[in-house]
Amino acid sequence: MRGVKSFVVALVLVSLSAVSWAKCTCPDFTKIAEEVSPAVVNVFTTQVVRAPHAFMPPDFFGDDFFKFFFGDIPWRKYKRRSLGSGFIISKDGFIVTNNHVVEGATEVKVVLKDGSEYKAKIYGTDPKTDIALLKIDPKGKDLPVVKFGDSDALKVGEWVLAIGNPFGLSYTVTAGIVSAKGRVIGEGPYDDFIQTDASINPGNSGGPLVNMKGEVVGINTAIIKNAQGIGFAIPINLAKHVIEQLKEHRRVIRGWLGVYIQDVTPSLAKALKLPVNRGAIVTKVIPKSPAERAGLKPNDVIVSYDGKEVKNSHQLSILVSNTKPGTKVKLVVIRDGKEKTLKVRIGELKERGKHGGVVTGMLEKFGLELKDVPPEVARQLGIEGGAYVVSVRRGSIAMEAGFRKGDVIVSINRHPIRSADDAIKFISEARKGQYLTFLVYRGEGALYITVYVSW
Repeated sequence: MRGVKSFVVALVLVSLSAVSWAKCTCPDFTKIAEEVSPAVVNVFTTQVVRAPHAFMPPDFFGDDFFKFFFGDIPWRKYKRRSLGSGFIISKDGFIVTNNHVVEGATEVKVVLKDGSEYKAKIYGTDPKTDIALLKIDPKGKDLPVVKFGDSDALKVGEWVLAIGNPFGLSYTVTAGIVSAKGRVIGEGPYDDFIQTDASINPGNSGGPLVNMKGEVVGINTAIIKNAQGIGFAIPINLAKHVIEQLKEHRRVIRGWLGVYIQDVTPSLAKALKLPVNRGAIVTKVIPKSPAERAGLKPNDVIVSYDGKEVKNSHQLSILVSNTKPGTKVKLVVIRDGKEKTLKVRIGELKERGKHGGVVTGMLEKFGLELKDVPPEVARQLGIEGGAYVVSVRRGSIAMEAGFRKGDVIVSINRHPIRSADDAIKFISEARKGQYLTFLVYRGEGALYITVYVSW
């Protein structure tokens, strides 16, 4: 009898599960995939790169060994091919993809879902946000286009689709949810990623992340090495500003305040007896900058920018960069425990030369973003100066050489580096064919990184 009762109970449970499943309203992705996929493209690129001829030393530490390490061997050119994804945003042929998909490419080809192929021109790029704009000539054909959504309206737990070309498998559609928003993963100064568990793999880069209305809410761009079920996308609201700038100027014109800042943490707020534990505290004001002209001072805590509450330094840097140069903005700061309102006319971020904004400008070709060594890091390392690595652009020369976020450059070719500007000047003035040897402090250790100047 006990066996019969167990069987009956199991049968009832199975029946209840079947009823629950039948009542479950599960999302239907078929219509969205059908509507969006025609506007998604596969991006194929060719890049001409230089590298030394392969060799096999005749004996251990033979002549060829020394020739290799001292550069006395012939170099040759060869073609490197890669693939990615993109999506069409206008009927006349503008296509959005990732900068790292087309960076350094000598040829770019896009293939639509209907099989039609087009040669594409790189219309404009922005390495800081990893966005690129391509242009094709549709020759009178009306191209299918995507619709933009509102990434700010996305909620954690909401369903999204990723469409792209992972591992060359064309028009793959994967589904998942929004796992988190506002992720900072060290990819660049304007990180603000949407995290999703929709499968994003190599080849998905540049493809759209789509909500349940069939609207593009993000650009699939990053995966974490060795991680499973975690992908990242650039919010489309951030991308809209960049795309408009690339269309109009073929580059991005960013706002510039002219300060060094850091987060206000609870411990810092307690130590400095601040009345708030949020915002961005000014550690240094750049001479002759918009910040200096507006009257900003070190130790001011910026708590509001143009009517928006400032939570941390990263958020402030994004707000400043998205402000059109020449715009007058109201800042609310905490100074000596009291609120003070300042008006500042935002300047334009310059990519080269002196400090270019909230953080120094990125060395576009090399792939490093640098700033002066923070005082607490200098004390910890026992140094008086150096160049602090804020970020290393994925796929760049610097990343391939072995640089990491948080490295401190203290010398280049045995010349002491006292500031970020020292390092920027040295790298910018390097001659093609030269070797640069960096002495880098990393954690409690030190190492040399050698880079061949090919740019």
